[in-house]
Amino acid sequence: MTNPSIDALVIGTGIIGAMTAHYLQQDGRTVTFVERGEVSRGASSGNAGILAFPEIIPIAAPGMMRKAPKWLIDPLGPLSLPPSYALNMVPWLWRLWRASARSNFERTVAVHASIMPLARAEWLNVIDRTGLGNMVSRTGTLDLYDSEASLFSASTDWERKRKAGFGFERIGRDEIEKLQPGLAPHIQHAIFSPDGLQVGDPYEFTKALVDNVISRGATLRAGDVKAIEPTASGARVILADGPALEAKTVVLAGGAWSKSVAASLGDFVPLETERGYNTTLPPGAFPLQRQLYFNDHGFVVTPLSTGIRIGGAVELGGLKLAPNYKRSEAMLKKAKMFLPELKTEGGRQWMGFRPSTADCIPVIGPSGRSPNIIHAFGHGHLGLTQSAATGRLVAEFAAGRKPSIDLTPFDIGRFR
Repeated sequence: MTNPSIDALVIGTGIIGAMTAHYLQQDGRTVTFVERGEVSRGASSGNAGILAFPEIIPIAAPGMMRKAPKWLIDPLGPLSLPPSYALNMVPWLWRLWRASARSNFERTVAVHASIMPLARAEWLNVIDRTGLGNMVSRTGTLDLYDSEASLFSASTDWERKRKAGFGFERIGRDEIEKLQPGLAPHIQHAIFSPDGLQVGDPYEFTKALVDNVISRGATLRAGDVKAIEPTASGARVILADGPALEAKTVVLAGGAWSKSVAASLGDFVPLETERGYNTTLPPGAFPLQRQLYFNDHGFVVTPLSTGIRIGGAVELGGLKLAPNYKRSEAMLKKAKMFLPELKTEGGRQWMGFRPSTADCIPVIGPSGRSPNIIHAFGHGHLGLTQSAATGRLVAEFAAGRKPSIDLTPFDIGRFR
């Protein structure tokens, strides 16, 4: 087919797909979304809403593997690996261990430090262009620690963030109480980042961005993409049901479902799902003023326009295992220990699939088969945060412009 009927086809309506479509549209491209489920109801809908630009430290860090066994023996701890899925995880965990080596860790920190300034700048540009700024607020962020020793152990990471240009200050109990009243009295140590940005509700923002793109001429098609094939004039997208779709440019932004589709092209990626759990409590459950990170316990509490979200933890369980909502319940009980006046009734539980590469760096760039097929997935915990930068980088590559940052570290070919 010499004249594909679709100009730019974006697979997925999560925050990465929505941002990518926005930037393609800014370049004058006509966009078609293909979505396998409900629009914007994947991992994007259930995250904490934190625009975590200072989070340049990957989970694959030196010493991580010494801590992992302690976490894993606690079925409701910050990291869980169900026995029925353990064998499947061995190759991914081996690569994660390699990524935690000092030299690889430093490289990953540098990669995230390179994309985060672009991510922040482009987020501000997007909300200005779309008029969605009322859905993002500057709350500031409190990183809370149980003891002087645990804060000291994190000091090297905070110094890396400072060198990367992020501002913060260490504060004690009096300042903590002013910034967030109602915390348990044993919390005496914190880092305050005044520039912390909060998305009011991640689902509502992502859906509003998709609606904005559609209002400007994009179309939406339901379909479960099984494969992509390069063609002389672009690419062919094979659906589970219905006719194949021909497009000049195809962007794979299918989150955790991207692995098998990329494999249809011969593009290997060690992508797994860090299954995230949360509970969203009704408004008024606690007078929450800002984002709270409980760093010694692996969970966060964030103020949404629709309530209070308590989430975090990692379960390495793939796409098929049934949810274990005991993890949500455990986090809620733990949150009550730190927020004594928290009302824990009436919450909505959620589980979603964070698409995570074994080296903690997303895949952004062309398929090894064709420059007309562009990958944009694997952001782990940072999909919301890095979405605008990803959208811009994909659009720049699609247009043949020099990318704003070097795409080499994000190339899928690094896994060969």
